[in-house]
Amino acid sequence: MSTPLNWALVAHIIGIIYWLGGLIVAAQIMVRLGNEGSPEGRQALADVESKLLKRIVHPGAAVTVLAGIAILAISPDYLRQTWLHIKLALVVILIAVDLLLTVRLRAFQASRGPIPGQARLYYGSMAVLLFFIVILAVLKPLS
Repeated sequence: MSTPLNWALVAHIIGIIYWLGGLIVAAQIMVRLGNEGSPEGRQALADVESKLLKRIVHPGAAVTVLAGIAILAISPDYLRQTWLHIKLALVVILIAVDLLLTVRLRAFQASRGPIPGQARLYYGSMAVLLFFIVILAVLKPLS
């Protein structure tokens, strides 16, 4: 059945696929940046990562957040459920990880610092966050 809630859920899911999929790829590119020896190779990887963040990751994040707001506007009862509060806390952490990754890339591009050795930590943290966010959204424990 085609309802506004269903369309908002579709947009939310598509947004999260773009956002998290792109972030995981961007984190992997950051790992490769740390291992790349040639300045030209490093710059090419940084350019790809920058375009990925601007064209896929951040628009996906915007769609995810806006669709999430639409879902809450359509179904405000969700706001009373514990699973949603936990999910929103994880989303805030995810936004912080996204911002950290973006700041690290910009610092690299401005030659203000090396790619951090903990780039794999971004990759792992995003995968774990996605895992728990999906569990909360689909199973709705603690409702």
